[in-house]
Amino acid sequence: EELFNLDILDGSPPCTTFSMAGEREDSWGKKKKFREGQAEQTLDDLSFIFIETVAKLKPKCVIMENVEGLIKGEAWSYVQKIYKQLHDAGYQVKHWLLKGQNMGVPQKRHRVFFIAVRKDIDFDLEGLDMTFNYEPITYGEIKDGIGKALTDKYKIVFDHIEYGEKDLVSAWNRVHNPGKPEKRMWFNAIVTYDNEVMQTVAGDHGQLFDYSNKAQVCHKSIANASTFPQDYNFCGQKIPYICGMSVPPVMIKRIVTRLIESGVFNK
Repeated sequence: EELFNLDILDGSPPCTTFSMAGEREDSWGKKKKFREGQAEQTLDDLSFIFIETVAKLKPKCVIMENVEGLIKGEAWSYVQKIYKQLHDAGYQVKHWLLKGQNMGVPQKRHRVFFIAVRKDIDFDLEGLDMTFNYEPITYGEIKDGIGKALTDKYKIVFDHIEYGEKDLVSAWNRVHNPGKPEKRMWFNAIVTYDNEVMQTVAGDHGQLFDYSNKAQVCHKSIANASTFPQDYNFCGQKIPYICGMSVPPVMIKRIVTRLIESGVFNK
């Protein structure tokens, strides 16, 4: 019974199909099997499955998250459909592109958040302030140990990196010039610096390297950058994968706190 009296229903339908680093349009409408063992299913329609649940439970407020790529290019048609289905389900809706580094998250994580409020609630969603101006937190402030040593494949490239480069593509070209880098291997090999906010944790699709230590970023630092609790039990799963597939807890906390402060749950 309590499921039909929710203040908030929060969901993050799998977003890899809309990622700018993925296949995007080539994957839309095609089935995929998750590594966790679920049956094959299409990914690009899972937002609408979530909205079906919204329509059944009728929570006061809905939060739905996805990657920045959802609001770019041809994916915009999905945004229009999300708006229509939420409106049809009885909600006013608005979306924001929020940046983790502005929200007290020590990671450059940009995500789209849809917030919907039931139409029978007298609330001005257009007036909801979702601007955040927290002081940036650098990688050096949350670094907690040294990760795995570089393999020879990466070490020869890493030795040729120039300070400030965000990935290993240019360094690879210097080593193997005039070779052409293999995009998935080197474009997603991200370099992070002590005096900057860490780049996005990308799960299995990339690796993070610590410039000053000349090693991989350790798992403890990745968990810190993703704002997971210090005692969080990852149950044996790969920490970079879990963090890369998750909304940073502090990021969602900021949103919910702002909603509470708005008074929407007092209506």
